[in-house]
Amino acid sequence: LESVAEQSWRTTDTAEGTLETTADVEIYADADRLRTVLQNLFVNAIRHAGPEVTVRLGTTEDGFYIQDDGPGIPEDKRGSIFDPGYTTEKTGTGFGLAIVNEIVEAHGWTIDVTESDSGGARFEITGVKRAQ
Repeated sequence: LESVAEQSWRTTDTAEGTLETTADVEIYADADRLRTVLQNLFVNAIRHAGPEVTVRLGTTEDGFYIQDDGPGIPEDKRGSIFDPGYTTEKTGTGFGLAIVNEIVEAHGWTIDVTESDSGGARFEITGVKRAQ
């Protein structure tokens, strides 16, 4: 997971942002699709938290999370952010998080959005099987 995240970070326009990761685990996933999930979440963090955002990737008991130190997602909007076409930007397509959700579901995983420790957005992906 960590190596795919670092590769995704390098191939995404992450501006002056920082990636911190403690996710040195192997998981069962389609690497290309996982890369797309991570890239879309990284781009989302940069767009909404700013170019100097810090993004953290870590593990949970049955999955992993990506969180940032930006302004977060208002609780009343969290139920809509994965809907195709939902965007808060004039130039946004609203497909990035919908694609993330589709890939997550195709893996048999679940994604939820909440608040990070610093008040930013936290995406938790659960139901992930680790390699032995």
